[in-house]
Amino acid sequence: MAPGIWQILLIVLVILLLFGAGKLPRIMGDLAKGVGAFKRGLKDEGDETASRKLEKKDDES
Repeated sequence: MAPGIWQILLIVLVILLLFGAGKLPRIMGDLAKGVGAFKRGLKDEGDETASRKLEKKDDES
């Protein structure tokens, strides 16, 4: 059961009342920075794993 337009508007109104219109952009910006850092961490981890596999293959040769 998907939420309707009235439920979404009510949720947005409650969020605005709790956090205020001034804090909301800052919170969303912090959330975006966190997501970006998480993605960079995943990418870096994948790069390290790939380089370890290459080093292991070179050692076997």
